[in-house]
Order: sequence, then C-alpha cells, then structure tokens
Amino acid sequence: MKDMSPEDPPRTAEDWRGYLAEYGRLYVATANEYQYENLTAEQIESGWLGAGPAGEQTIAAAEQRLGIRFPPSLRAFLSVTDGWQGLGAWVAGVSPCAGIDWMRNIEDGMDLINLYAAANEGDDGGPEELLTLFRRALLIAGGEEDFWLLDPAQPGPDGEWTAYEFQPKYGEADEYPSFAELFHASKELMTAED
Repeated sequence: MKDMSPEDPPRTAEDWRGYLAEYGRLYVATANEYQYENLTAEQIESGWLGAGPAGEQTIAAAEQRLGIRFPPSLRAFLSVTDGWQGLGAWVAGVSPCAGIDWMRNIEDGMDLINLYAAANEGDDGGPEELLTLFRRALLIAGGEEDFWLLDPAQPGPDGEWTAYEFQPKYGEADEYPSFAELFHASKELMTAED
C-alpha cells in the first residue's frame, strides 16, 4: 500500500466540500496545456471541477442498480458532487452515479479482462490477481490512461473498500485503503509535480 502524507484525506461531506474547493484551485493552477484547454471559463475562475451534489435518491438508485452500498468516503463525495473532472493523475475524472459500473460491464473493462484471461492461458500464466480484481471491481474513474477501481471483496471495519489505481501501460495496480485516500494521493501527485 502507498504511504499517505500527514494530512488526513476527507471523510465527511463537510470535509469533501472544503477539500474539493482547494483541490480544484490547485488543479487549475498546475494544469498543463492539454488539461487547461478542457476547462471552462467558469471552472478556471471558480476552481470547482465538480457537478451539483447527487441527492440521496440518485445515490440509492445507483447502489440498487449495482446491488451494493457504496463505501462511506465515496457516498460522502457523491453527496457533494456527482462526479469530478480533472485529477492529478492520468485519469480524466470520477464518474457520476449514472456512470459508475462494474468493470466487467464496461467495454474497456471487458477488454482488460479478456486480455488478462488470455495471458493466464499461456505457459507462463499471467497476473491472476489482477484478473480476479477486474472481474469483481467497481470502475469509478477513468478516461485517459489509468483507471480507479474499488474492490468490494473485503470491506474494512469502517465500511471502506480497498481502492486501486490501475496503470495499464505498466500492468500495475497501486493499492490504497479507501477511495478518499486514493483521491488524496492524486492531490499529492499534483503538489509533487509543482
């Protein structure tokens, strides 16, 4: 697992409001030319890269569609913004409730599952752990090169699911204790690039 900085990641809706406002300002200030051209004038001025909050009915409908209850840090995030554009990583943004789905139900996810399944049939085998993760993971962010996944297999005592940033070009999945800590790591990446 990745080490976290001393600053605590957000947990509650109130934490997320302040955190995302700061995060958005930092993203705008550090955006490269490609990232900057994808921002609206309003986003540049306000630093807010999110949507309106997802209401409880919207969150509950997504959970019912998926047959799960989102982990607490993702629920709190969605109650503040139904999606987020612009992350300090090779990920375009966090999907809104309507776009969150099982990796196995999404074309890019099925492509990876098929690729890793084929690799496992070879003489040397393949990364079986990643294949297993892909088959059960919830895809919550993607759009550029990398993917953010949540694994429901073993929720922690706090109800959080292990989060992963999967980097296809390296075939690696970095592990974090929760969605909030993965999101926080993307902020740390922005400040490290400063």
